[in-house]
Amino acid sequence: MRIATWNINGVKARIEALTAWLKEASPDVVCLQEIKSVDEGFPREPISALGYNIETHGQKGFNGVAILSKRPMEDVRRGLPGDEPDAQSRFIEALVPGENGMVRVCSAYMPNGNPIGTEKFALKIDWHARLEGWAARKLELEEPLVIAGDYNIIPEPIDTKYPENWSGDALYQPESREAFRRLCALGLTDAIRAVDDRPGVFTFWDYQAGAFQKNNGIRIDHLLLSPEASDLLIQVGIDKHVRAWEKPSDHVPVWVELAA
Repeated sequence: MRIATWNINGVKARIEALTAWLKEASPDVVCLQEIKSVDEGFPREPISALGYNIETHGQKGFNGVAILSKRPMEDVRRGLPGDEPDAQSRFIEALVPGENGMVRVCSAYMPNGNPIGTEKFALKIDWHARLEGWAARKLELEEPLVIAGDYNIIPEPIDTKYPENWSGDALYQPESREAFRRLCALGLTDAIRAVDDRPGVFTFWDYQAGAFQKNNGIRIDHLLLSPEASDLLIQVGIDKHVRAWEKPSDHVPVWVELAA
């Protein structure tokens, strides 16, 4: 089972890139973030035509997440528990059947948190605390679990070309990085770093100043695996070439393949 995550940065604006990539990569499950569309406005037809079932948790103009799956999904839940009603659409989860059982897949779009010292940064830290509590409860089920998404966190200096440029940014604050470490300390595996410890492995390049051409990027899109999912890990990939396509998102798809 190939499970991918991609911050699409507006699904309507990137629908041609999305369908082209779906045809090329043919992932079994796709977690999308920042769809920037209400549920009823999501462009379902071209995606359904490629054989995908679609579940969305949308919001007008901002945020929004979705899961696409070649197999029918079960137990679909919208919103991260702990702050009802949650005004921002940032989390959706579903059970996806595999050849050897179910895999719980989550598409999450974590708050950016900028500027530091404002309620936006407080929301970021609070949201991650809620995610940590949710993950701890789910890990008790001892099932394959993949928490995929745009975490808006640069975990380590190796995850950016110029760490000093991010010292004043919410993505690289000690509190943000600590939140990521606490998640991993629950027993979750950072899939990319499980197989690749090289510098220069990025998932996001800004639109400005030729960042992509200079590989001036950061790694903020992550797939965290439960022990049961990690045991099934076959390979991991980053489809960097998609960033060079016409009208690209500033993020690229990241994926894992599980023996599931």
